Amino acid sequence: MRVEATPPSSPSSTGALSRRTVLAGAAALAGTTAATAATAGTAHAADTGSGPTASAAAGGTGHRARTVVFRNVRVLGAARATDLVVVDGRISDGPAPRGAKVVDGGGRIALPSLVDAHIHPDKTTWGGSWVSRRPANAIADYVAQDVELFRSQRRPVVERAYGLMSHAVARGTRAMRAHADVAPAYGLAGVEGLAEARERLRHALDVQIVAFPQHGVIRTPGTAALLEKAARTGLVDMIGGIDPIGFDQALDEQLDTVFGIADRHGVGVDIHLHDRGEKGVKAMRGIIDRTRALSLAGKVTVSHVFCLPGLTDRELGSLATDLGAQDIALTTVAPSDSLVLPIARLREHGVRVGLGSDGVRDSWSPFGNADMMHRAHILGWVTDVRLDDELAECYRVATHGGADVMGLAHADFAPGAPADFVLVRGECLPQVVVDMPRRDMVVHGGVVVARDGEFLD
Repeated sequence: MRVEATPPSSPSSTGALSRRTVLAGAAALAGTTAATAATAGTAHAADTGSGPTASAAAGGTGHRARTVVFRNVRVLGAARATDLVVVDGRISDGPAPRGAKVVDGGGRIALPSLVDAHIHPDKTTWGGSWVSRRPANAIADYVAQDVELFRSQRRPVVERAYGLMSHAVARGTRAMRAHADVAPAYGLAGVEGLAEARERLRHALDVQIVAFPQHGVIRTPGTAALLEKAARTGLVDMIGGIDPIGFDQALDEQLDTVFGIADRHGVGVDIHLHDRGEKGVKAMRGIIDRTRALSLAGKVTVSHVFCLPGLTDRELGSLATDLGAQDIALTTVAPSDSLVLPIARLREHGVRVGLGSDGVRDSWSPFGNADMMHRAHILGWVTDVRLDDELAECYRVATHGGADVMGLAHADFAPGAPADFVLVRGECLPQVVVDMPRRDMVVHGGVVVARDGEFLD
């Protein structure tokens, strides 16, 4: 279940419910360094140095480092261009050796690659024929249309997901938390498709997979067994959940099931929570209690969390203190000014917050593009920022914020940092967030994986 972000100036629909209006009122309609601190989350993440793998020295012994020099780049928009030296996929502060490969940056700005902390690639129709969507009046209608769309697609999940995920790479994404629907209607087809796409993209993209019970854990018999199977196979990094009260109407049973599976199999938890008001807060308290009881600090994420923006400052401070104490991460897709998470306030309490692109051209909505620079732009739009440091912070949430949620090192150009960055033409970072220029070059682990907006197979 997802929310499509649109600028607040967009007119409201007066006809059939849209995904945005349904989820904005999810409670009434019933119905994200997250999950994987270094254990659960990185189990399937590709090695950031896997692109420029070290080669054996002559004679079959020793190690010859793979060095690439990215010449004439302006790191983080600095006025003066410099050279970036990359050794075995990581930033180096040493001089480049003779004979190193040189890539000309042409004076472009070098920025950290982006992290999509919440996306649903299994449902996308990206790259396929246009799909006309029918009116829907409740979440159940959207879920039913999900199933119809799944059954009507001639392209398997892996093909559709790979197309979208490789497109995301071309737009500068280095890593993503990918949710795959798990329900009797699909079995594990979504999980298996994303796992295959992840393997094909392991040189260019770090991926964590969440087994997501879109149809409910308790209300749809057979789902809990499928979640258990997904965790047991080792294909997923996290087990998901959805509105334990508003949608599943079984707070304790759902959370006990989800956390029990995660605890038994050593994976993380990432729960969609759209419920607002007391329902949402009660669910958050249940999540915090189970995180504490099972010693899962650092391995739990809650996505969307629409109950937080409506809290008083005192209520928010109390809940944020407990979230920080249990190292529970959150993700937002910046759907509107009233539903975006209060990121700065949460960070005061040590809460990790990432940004995601959510659903992309699925049965819920024709919108979405998996471009996290665009999502940083949307975050700035819905929060009505104006100042340079505010715009730069939007980009930071879309890069280091998501990395924190996924348990990944920051791609911050420090010595030893992963050489994951994008090269763009522009004046400075704030201007890039506003203008969203083409990603002229995308580098992952020191290897160029996309040029001129096109993914390099």
